[in-house]
Amino acid sequence: MRAKMNWRKDRVHPRRILAGGALALAIALPLASLSGCSTLDDTVIHRGYIFDDQTVAQIRPGMPAEQVLVLLGTPSTTSTVGLEAWYYISQRVERMIPAMPAKVTKQRVFAVYFDSGKKVVRTANYGLKDGRVVDFTTNKTVTGGGENRLLQTLLGQMGKFQYKL
Repeated sequence: MRAKMNWRKDRVHPRRILAGGALALAIALPLASLSGCSTLDDTVIHRGYIFDDQTVAQIRPGMPAEQVLVLLGTPSTTSTVGLEAWYYISQRVERMIPAMPAKVTKQRVFAVYFDSGKKVVRTANYGLKDGRVVDFTTNKTVTGGGENRLLQTLLGQMGKFQYKL
């Protein structure tokens, strides 16, 4: 014969202990993941190319592209239209509080323009006042059509299914 356990009022039922532990874990895990990425060092972030002004000053008209590559390294991006150009991009991003949206406070784009013989024609320095902010973080490719294209296609196909028995 099995004895039935009677829980006294001053003791906590094991199910309540498990439920409380699960609740504590559910709250603690997201907070722990946030605390791992929210240090004081996250308030200022440097992205892209790290400029050495002495090295940049060595780039002169007539210099071959190979020498520019040796001095400055691989460019952040290159031109796709018009004259060949290499762009070295650097940004300083700041946020008031960690885990909040960041704002680009300083941007420098050093452009090296080449002629058809791969010789430097000229160089230029651009800042935030000269144009748009270069977006380093968005992993989006601009496509034609609206944002809801997939959803519209799926909903449009719902009535077109044929069932064969």
